[in-house]
Amino acid sequence: MEHHACLIIGSGPAGYTAAIYAARAGLQPVLYQGLQPGGQLTITTDVENYPGYANGVLGPQMMEDFRQQALRMGTDIRYGIVTEVTLNTHPKTITVDHQHTLTADAVIISTGASAKWLGLPSEQRLNGHGVSACAVCDGFFFRGQDVAVVGGGDTAAEEATYLAKLCKTVHLIVRRDELRASKAMQERVFRTPNLVVHWNSITEDILGQEQVEGVRLRNSQTGTITEIPLQGFFVAIGHQPNTTLFQGQLEMDETGYLLTEPGSSRTNLEGVFAAGDAQDKIYRQAVTAAGSGCMAALDAERWLAARH
Repeated sequence: MEHHACLIIGSGPAGYTAAIYAARAGLQPVLYQGLQPGGQLTITTDVENYPGYANGVLGPQMMEDFRQQALRMGTDIRYGIVTEVTLNTHPKTITVDHQHTLTADAVIISTGASAKWLGLPSEQRLNGHGVSACAVCDGFFFRGQDVAVVGGGDTAAEEATYLAKLCKTVHLIVRRDELRASKAMQERVFRTPNLVVHWNSITEDILGQEQVEGVRLRNSQTGTITEIPLQGFFVAIGHQPNTTLFQGQLEMDETGYLLTEPGSSRTNLEGVFAAGDAQDKIYRQAVTAAGSGCMAALDAERWLAARH
């Protein structure tokens, strides 16, 4: 059976950075790219907050740069989806595409997370053209403009108040007649003068063909339809970590984020490390994902060295 010292599952900034460090350490890592090679950044347009790209960079190009660097260092990058894992044994067993099984001493998990979407056709059509799931990533492009944020929890409240510092008006679209956000976050929302809350509001459609031009809302109490002109539409109804594969083996929180030892990438199982958005529900940035990928590779290298 095919065996490797280090296997990486996932190929966003965390996975590719882990691969670069692991390859430079002589671990000859194998990386499986998964369902979305390059991760969430491949559906992002301009990235302006990643250090080193002075003029900004398109998300897909940035991930291709990461991939090429990992290849140049000697990473074996493969297409394939990991469909089954046994992580509580030594070595660990990994099955790819339900048919190819291999083993590895150390496994780095960087499967990322996926934004939850409303499910509107216009939302997907305009994704990257005014529709975004990350205010910190894309808010800068809407300075002085009108935008909407949909959601009622802490994430939505945080994104709305962040955008209010940059934008002319922020429309917060809430399905219910109250916010689920913490009291502190609610107070911040209500204290922000250019933030308008739309209660009992359902997003019927995002308007615009090439770029976001507005949003159509329906009041769930009265049935009234309202159209609001705006240039940006931010979906803030949460993220889902791509960790279903590891349920029952790795410790995770109630929403599925993998738990790691504070200050490290170590999971509850020996030789299994987690990096990026699969274990980070707080920052969720490309640069923090890359940093945690570096940590995972260093942790894996040290763990492997201690075993031999």
